[in-house]
Amino acid sequence: MHAHALADTGDHLEAGQVIELLDHDGNWIARGVINPNSRLRVRLYSFDASIAVDDELWQKRLREAIDRRRLLEPFDPETAERLVFSESDLLSGLIVDRYANCLGVQFTSGALWRWQESILSQLKSLTGCEYIMVRVDEKTAKHEGIESAEFWYQDRSPEGRVSYQQNGLQLSVDLRSGQKTGSYLDQRLNHLVVAEYLKGLKVLDVCCYTGGFGLVAAKHGAKQVQSIDSSRSALEEGQNAANRNGINGMEFIEGDCFDTLKSLVDAGEQYEAVILDPPRFAGSRHQIDRALRAYAKLNSLAIDLLKPGGLLATCSCSGRVSRSDFLNMLMDVAKRKRRDLILLENRGPSPDHPVSISCPESDYLKCVILQVG
Repeated sequence: MHAHALADTGDHLEAGQVIELLDHDGNWIARGVINPNSRLRVRLYSFDASIAVDDELWQKRLREAIDRRRLLEPFDPETAERLVFSESDLLSGLIVDRYANCLGVQFTSGALWRWQESILSQLKSLTGCEYIMVRVDEKTAKHEGIESAEFWYQDRSPEGRVSYQQNGLQLSVDLRSGQKTGSYLDQRLNHLVVAEYLKGLKVLDVCCYTGGFGLVAAKHGAKQVQSIDSSRSALEEGQNAANRNGINGMEFIEGDCFDTLKSLVDAGEQYEAVILDPPRFAGSRHQIDRALRAYAKLNSLAIDLLKPGGLLATCSCSGRVSRSDFLNMLMDVAKRKRRDLILLENRGPSPDHPVSISCPESDYLKCVILQVG
């Protein structure tokens, strides 16, 4: 709840203090935790007056989040999954990913940071994981009025990288220097679904990070995969993963996605499939128009590289860009390029990233698979 919506903004209270939210007539509405240093002043956790915000509530919500993942998939100690997804699991300000016997925990709330010891000890008890990497990134710290952090809980750390299995691949992650809580688990099932379309094809994987779509596609029968990213260290990890899994036919190319695609178009290159999985282009509502222009430019270049009948798997992780806006952008690109786009699949994140109906921003990931005429 933003400060401008409150009659009393609680500036005199301590971050993490439990508060009661009342209407102007004094009627009880909800119970939550305050952070006077944040524009998002109050995070609400209880809409039932009989439910206290305390250690017992955190334990209950954590257990429910973990049990929610077991509705579809049995526990596999060798794989990776998201265990807690902030608002979607009624734990606003907390993200938890599991990689085999390690957890990557990200706090995005200064209010919840006060409860860190209780939450971390309960996570360790509920999951049985041996190691927990705890992070507060610099951007969060600035907005929440706390210090950035990166440490191993109880000073227990694994030796080197953490190994795990995913989509038939042996992978590893550096939880200290990796992406937020480690890697991109939201695309896990999309990697596998897209790979089924790419058997025997020449594929271009753009903004590949550490391999992502391209590694799974190559593992499952793609003839040739060229992977592009601007991060040399990410590409090196991707190459190491390819070597570790005995995957041939992959080429990792360092370069800006727009510049590299433009060079390939100018050179007259053609592909049977292109994958676009760029970083977030819109972090706020003020950036939506600019983001849509960037998506349009990127998808236009991709279509120029595709042979008639080719496949385009294009993604957006910008929660501010709605699914309808993203599809309308693709429709406009198709008109300008005079190419037919046939929608094959319109996908979201894997089920371990559930969507809260009351929090539209949690429906952030779009993965659209199209055939290009």
